[in-house]
Amino acid sequence: MTQDIRQLLLAAFDVEHREHVAAIRGALGSATPDWNDVFRRAHSLKGASRAVDLPAVEAVAHRLETLFEKVRTGAALDREAANAVHLALDRIESYVAGLQDGVGPDMPADALSALGQVLGRQGEAAPAEPVAASRDTPPPSAAPTSEPAPKPAAEPADPGAALLRVPVEAVEAMARASHDLTSTLASRTSAADSLARLARLARGLRANAEALAAGADSDGTALRAFAAEIGAFAREASDLSRRHAVASSAIDGAAAQVRAAAERLALVPAETVLGPLARSLRETAREQGREVDLDLRGLDLPVERGTLQALKDPLLHALRNALSHGWQSPEQRRAAGKPEALGLGLEVAVRGARLSVTVFDDGPGPDLARIEATARARGLLAPEAVADPETLLRLVFEPGFSTAEAVDTLSGRGYGLSVAADAARQLLGSVRLEPRTPFGTALIFSLPLSAARRSLLLVEAGKRTYALPGNAVERLLRLKRAEMPVAMGRPILRLGTGDVATSHPVTDLAAILGEATDSDDLEALHAVVLRAEGGRFAITVDRLHDVRALLVLPAPAFGADPGLIAGTAVLPGDIPVLVLDPEGLAARAAVAPPSGTMGQAQRSTTRDPAPRAAARATILVVDDSITTRTLEKGILEAAGYRVVVCVDGQDALDRLRAEVEPVDLVLADVEMPRLDGFGLLQALRADPRFARLPTILMTSRGDAADVARGLDLGADAYLTKQKFDQRQLLDTIGQFL
Repeated sequence: MTQDIRQLLLAAFDVEHREHVAAIRGALGSATPDWNDVFRRAHSLKGASRAVDLPAVEAVAHRLETLFEKVRTGAALDREAANAVHLALDRIESYVAGLQDGVGPDMPADALSALGQVLGRQGEAAPAEPVAASRDTPPPSAAPTSEPAPKPAAEPADPGAALLRVPVEAVEAMARASHDLTSTLASRTSAADSLARLARLARGLRANAEALAAGADSDGTALRAFAAEIGAFAREASDLSRRHAVASSAIDGAAAQVRAAAERLALVPAETVLGPLARSLRETAREQGREVDLDLRGLDLPVERGTLQALKDPLLHALRNALSHGWQSPEQRRAAGKPEALGLGLEVAVRGARLSVTVFDDGPGPDLARIEATARARGLLAPEAVADPETLLRLVFEPGFSTAEAVDTLSGRGYGLSVAADAARQLLGSVRLEPRTPFGTALIFSLPLSAARRSLLLVEAGKRTYALPGNAVERLLRLKRAEMPVAMGRPILRLGTGDVATSHPVTDLAAILGEATDSDDLEALHAVVLRAEGGRFAITVDRLHDVRALLVLPAPAFGADPGLIAGTAVLPGDIPVLVLDPEGLAARAAVAPPSGTMGQAQRSTTRDPAPRAAARATILVVDDSITTRTLEKGILEAAGYRVVVCVDGQDALDRLRAEVEPVDLVLADVEMPRLDGFGLLQALRADPRFARLPTILMTSRGDAADVARGLDLGADAYLTKQKFDQRQLLDTIGQFL
């Protein structure tokens, strides 16, 4: 077969073999497996591997087929046989994953040997391996015919590219949504016709107005025509306004349908990303000589690939921790009434509007006494403090926290659960550790269903707009300042009534962020009650805006407090909004200074957070990162500057040379496509028009050689993003403007 055709077949086989392997694994974990279907899967896997000339996979699949033929006719599949099947499936997956240009490493012989021992033990010699076609002999599916095979019209698929199998229903929904959007946009032609009629009426009005002004309307004809045309103009304008509102609403609805359909296409079965974790864990258990029963649930659930990728490493850490901390000797397990093999599980499920991902085991459960001793030894608990189980189980997420007696290849360094907590925070979710009934431990991630577009509450604090994750907002309140009790300098909010009432200190969001309060309501406070792992807490904001579903981008690489900022959302008009982390807010609120009455007196003694622009100077921001670009734009506009943006050095140079607007200062990144910051600076200094234009380079390249090069080329200042400080940026700009 030609190389191009074989690459296409291998790409298809990669998808198909994963489906067969997942189905066989699912049957092994099912209480009522369909062995006829399992046998057909093994048979299809053997045929498919022969078609793409993978004799190593074909040999293992042949023995699986023989084993399942016996099982479907009455033979028992005991633990040894099930372990041999898992080993064989692991070897097939590893072999296919390691293929390069259709050639893979030698497959270990342990899978064939294990299956052979099982088949031999059942009273029959292992079957002879099928005769595999050589690479010089085309397989049956690619046998030559009298007509030469046509070459594919398109370039062959990149073997390294990710392939998705999309349900027909999703494609049809996308097609319908696109058709609706196209039809809706086509209706704009009627609006164009109305605008043309308005233009004609306007010309008539102008002619009659000129006639009236010239006094040439002795019989009142021009006046009557003028009045009639005014009426027609008003009716046409009203009709156009109505139809424009209807069309805008329809376009918004159609666009939302297209966006939703496109986002559904981005969903993949959880098994696509998380499936290999099971293979890795079984391999680790075999290396450790430990027997495990792995229970995988819900891996057919469609989930955003970005969410799964962010969870992959933390889940592998969690599974290895469970294998280490949940392990008991067979004697201990028998004494506790458990099966000899350690039970480990991974479950993916949707509960309400949240994605729940759980790693669980049936080991001894959390050792609270050892956790408490470790916490006191590390100074996380005061010697006299009494800690409840929930508090202790939250401490295990601290970096470096470990109850292991020694460091081994599985655990002991104390960073597995810390990695899990960081991943949950980046996804604007939470994670908790809890004991299972009757025994064991569960690590539970609770996450938004969408890793990209999220519901956000927009609030204002210190003249800036921020976003709070909608799933963390419990309630919004308007409180009268005079009626709120005060304890230790903080207003206190009481929630509930009677015996179930709880009291919560109220902290000003502006104080947490180090900003000056800017509320114009001296009688009331706007409060937001938020949920975090530590419970509920309340913050006050200067103003409440609205709730929007926005695309959340990663937090900026500089200028953002990683303990408080979970991401960046961009409002219409390229306005950046920082998404605040509820866990970080809860931690800062606990140590924030008392904010008194949160009134005007405090604002008058708080320093202005940044110098303002004396005049409305124009700054050109040049950066290829939309997150950095919009963040800088927001900072500068808040300081009173007018800002224009360009996506790289060439774009900026073209705009400056075209003299679209006068520019007073350039703020540019260094690493950009087409023309980098050094090249832009060199071009500006070589042009007499821009030789004296103040130019600041701000980049992550902080090496002394890079700084020297930038200054030698004529940069007026060189700032590094690693040491970014908003005030320093504004002070530096102020020196040149």
